[in-house]
Amino acid sequence: MAVAKMKLVNIIGHTDYLDAALIACGKTGLSQPDDALSFFSDTRDFTAPQEDNPYSEPLSRLESAISRAGGELTDVNAELDASADKGALAEYVERFSRRVTELTRQRGLLSVRSEAINKDCEQFEHFLGLDIDLDAILACETIKVRFGRLPLDSFEKLKMYSANPFVLFFPGVSDANYYWGVYFAPIDSAPEVDRIFSSLYFERLRIPSAVGRPEEIVAGLKEEKARAEQELAALDRQIAALWDEERDECLRVYSLLRQLNYYFSARRLAARYNDKFILTGWIPSRDERKFRLALDGVDGIEYTIERAGSDTHHTPPVKLRNAGLFKAFEFFVDMYGLPRYNEIDPTAFVAVTYTLLFGIMFGDLGQGLVVSVVGWLMWKLKKMAIGKILVPCGISSAIFGLVYGSVFGFEHALDPVYHALFGWEEKPIEVMNSTWAMNIILASVIVGLALIVLAMCLNIYSSLRRRDYESGVFGPNGIAGLIFYGALVFGFGLQLLLNVEIVTLPYVLVLIVLPLVLMFLREPLGKLLAREPDWKPEKWGEFLLQNFFEMFELMLSYLSNTMSFLRVGAFVLIHAGMMMAVFTLAELAGGVGYVAVVIFGNVLVMCMEALLVAIQVLRLEFYEMFSRYYNGDGRPFKPLDPKSGEKVFTEAK
Repeated sequence: MAVAKMKLVNIIGHTDYLDAALIACGKTGLSQPDDALSFFSDTRDFTAPQEDNPYSEPLSRLESAISRAGGELTDVNAELDASADKGALAEYVERFSRRVTELTRQRGLLSVRSEAINKDCEQFEHFLGLDIDLDAILACETIKVRFGRLPLDSFEKLKMYSANPFVLFFPGVSDANYYWGVYFAPIDSAPEVDRIFSSLYFERLRIPSAVGRPEEIVAGLKEEKARAEQELAALDRQIAALWDEERDECLRVYSLLRQLNYYFSARRLAARYNDKFILTGWIPSRDERKFRLALDGVDGIEYTIERAGSDTHHTPPVKLRNAGLFKAFEFFVDMYGLPRYNEIDPTAFVAVTYTLLFGIMFGDLGQGLVVSVVGWLMWKLKKMAIGKILVPCGISSAIFGLVYGSVFGFEHALDPVYHALFGWEEKPIEVMNSTWAMNIILASVIVGLALIVLAMCLNIYSSLRRRDYESGVFGPNGIAGLIFYGALVFGFGLQLLLNVEIVTLPYVLVLIVLPLVLMFLREPLGKLLAREPDWKPEKWGEFLLQNFFEMFELMLSYLSNTMSFLRVGAFVLIHAGMMMAVFTLAELAGGVGYVAVVIFGNVLVMCMEALLVAIQVLRLEFYEMFSRYYNGDGRPFKPLDPKSGEKVFTEAK
């Protein structure tokens, strides 16, 4: 259980060297800058850098140009130097972007032209078969020409207008719904003819101007379209050739601009005093020597490195440091919230208790080994963090499966092993036996009592370490709460089990009533012990009423938290009961069906129960234990790292 020790870094120099200092810090990957202005009580003489970022616009242009050129935005990890020629980078972006813009502009125009040709071609194809010269017809001044389409049923209705010599429709091609064609009308009769065709749902089409018959026009358009597509293909080859030619240099410039843009955004965390800058941040103590070597290579700056506790108004960021299998369980800690800098790291405690409880609740030798293998594959193939956690959990399940004598639900498969090793006739624990079932439930409560007491001890240690006397001494999970809870559990428990009168009047007054009074008055007593001058409540009546209800809720929480651990024993019985149901169904199936049901049942139980057990154990960790000793409101350590793609992060506390 370790939170990496941090040190406070202060860097001072001329503003011309601010970028160099940030780049040097970023290259180490060890420094998280903080808001420098928050470290001063009087900031009237200080300002924050307000310059517009000169790299955001060229970076955006380059990203757009690369995208239009068909390239991928890949960071090639180009080495950035503070003396890099920023002007040359901007010139390259301008030149490359201009070339890409011109080629893509030409391609866009050609694409629009090709689409227009294609649309015109589709329009004229509807009138193939009309043996007419479009140029001659459209040039007529005494008649109106209407091209369009007419529904099939409306075409049949034209017979109703046979008395009108001008209601004539000349069809070209047709499909399942329409006839495509043309009708003519003298100028004087055009309004009447248009009205008739409108009532027949005629849909007019505006065809482009063209010369010749529809067949000739379509052929000409197809040739024009083919030429346009050839030109498009040629432009695509030019764009691809440009990207192949410029790819390496383009991605190098992109990487440099991305880093410069990132570091420039970090300038907002610095404080300016005249022509000087002040940069404040945090580094892990163990990496101080490496960090000093990086800063020693930067001219024009001075720096100091102090222990983190030297500034009591700012809490350092948190970096967890756990090794081996413990590290995998940082996933759960991070899910709940990182510890404060001066708070204990619960990762090791979570790793041990989670693995233990999972194994107890899901005890099966065969299924446990399968869970471990599945977890290993999840981590190796998919890099899923939960996979690394399932490996030790599956091994724990296999170990408890040996104790329960269960292998893929076969409850007596290990009897020969017990007989050979220990001379026993059968397994030591028969889960489904009524006597053992009660013992398992009782044992789960005892495990819960032990874990709650251990969580209280952790809270006492963590609170006293933070000098939080209200929580560590007088709180419900402090020394007073531990004495009260322990007196209730062990006093009444031993009296019931051993029939020895332990709970006497002095016992009750000293170990139960007195701790209750201390917990009731924990707030003023904690402030008194911390020597705070304003230790008295503002309104005693309100204080007494509020604390009365809080104490009532506290009594219920002690009971409910303890009873929550009954689920540990319950899941042991549920697992055995589910496998018993599987084998009952398998025996009814018989033959090949027996094997199929057993295999399917094992898979179903493993998937469903492993998920349920994982969730229930996590609930016990978060609600029954974390709530007693852990705050989880620390801020993560996020050092400057342009490769991460994350924005510069800080949250001064």
